[in-house]
Amino acid sequence: MGGTATVPALIVDWGGVLTQSFGEAVAVWAAAEGVDAGEFDAVLGRLLGPGAVRDGGPNPFHQVERGELAVADFESALAALLRRTDGTPVPAEGLVQRMFAAFAMDPVMTELLRRVRGAGVPVALLSNSWGHRYDREGWDELFDVVVISTEVGMRKPEPEIFRHTARLLDRRPEECVFVDDLGRNVRAASALGMATVHHRTAAETEDALAGRISGLSSFAGPA
Repeated sequence: MGGTATVPALIVDWGGVLTQSFGEAVAVWAAAEGVDAGEFDAVLGRLLGPGAVRDGGPNPFHQVERGELAVADFESALAALLRRTDGTPVPAEGLVQRMFAAFAMDPVMTELLRRVRGAGVPVALLSNSWGHRYDREGWDELFDVVVISTEVGMRKPEPEIFRHTARLLDRRPEECVFVDDLGRNVRAASALGMATVHHRTAAETEDALAGRISGLSSFAGPA
């Protein structure tokens, strides 16, 4: 099909898309906390993997992301599974905020969002949260809509959170393009009819959006 399709709205993830990868940022926390990053990854795998919850019971990660579990209770449950390399326990209080302290907005992706809005495309942030505080400085210049899982009682990849975000943008799902670094979220959005970009690098995402958003390529900087 010839020409460039116009996508009336962009929905973009936060951690791992607008910031460095989750692994990179958490490695900074692990080094400061004295936790082995590999062992932490193994803990996450056990808690988030298909065998994490027996008998279909509630998953604490899903609960905290929906705002159904107090952050302090989540921190206590997670800290109980962790140990520093010297064998001492990891303090539970403030654990989530310490883990996310190293996350920082990627200036390349930030500039890309400015160009997207400059091309007349409304932009929404859609982020799952473990209850940490986001640094929202400058967000008014980047986003028309902000949807945080803990604030709306839904989480990706649940279909309704994508529909909810599209409605806030006054768009149908098929009128949106969604960018995320996690395949399960990309697949969920695609199933609703959204155009999708599986984010790996800023350059690849920029190229993908330039092919989907009319007028964006004219804002691109030098090659």
